[in-house]
Amino acid sequence: MPVAKKYNMAGQCVGEVELSEAVFGAEPNGSVLHDSVKNYLANQRQGTQSALTKGEVSYSTKKPWRQKGTGRARAGYKGSPVWTHGGVAFAPKPRDYSYSLNRKVRRLALISALSAKAAEGSVIVVDDLSMDTIKTKEFVKFLNAVGSEGKALVVTPEVRENIVKSARNIPGVKTTIARKSADENGKEICSVILSAYDVLDCKKFIIDEKALQVVEEVYA
Repeated sequence: MPVAKKYNMAGQCVGEVELSEAVFGAEPNGSVLHDSVKNYLANQRQGTQSALTKGEVSYSTKKPWRQKGTGRARAGYKGSPVWTHGGVAFAPKPRDYSYSLNRKVRRLALISALSAKAAEGSVIVVDDLSMDTIKTKEFVKFLNAVGSEGKALVVTPEVRENIVKSARNIPGVKTTIARKSADENGKEICSVILSAYDVLDCKKFIIDEKALQVVEEVYA
């Protein structure tokens, strides 16, 4: 069974936590991870690029010179794509690049990413990931203490403003949530806002112990 080191907010190792075999001990599926990363990056594209075609450039359609006898290449009009400042052949136009993946594929991709991080020993569990004040310097000190240098993904059991605001100015550090809540009828709802891309992109996956329980409950 995969295990992860458990730390407190002082950066001290206080033990180990056994991770769910179903979530953190699976065999990573490279093909599904590739599809998930492509999907994530495609969905981030704004798709606002645009260029003028030969029919849209503002040029006269008059023939620049006669067809034969000048010694120059024949030309029809100045807006031709072969001319400088002319239109663009097959010009890109605004479009939506986003598409969706099957839910089972997204689920398998996330489990594969989490399992890969656990196999690397890059999963760090914190007994209570919280801060009393908003202090970026203190959060950097915590990250250094747990051996997180560079990109890190921090997961809390709910939106903790002090953590979010302390981490947002640190290059490469992202925060997200894995929480339990209830709807208007009192039915329990688990919300895990994680993507395989973010998990793969980070060097350390830092998660609160309560958030870890939610992730394992949802994906086990």
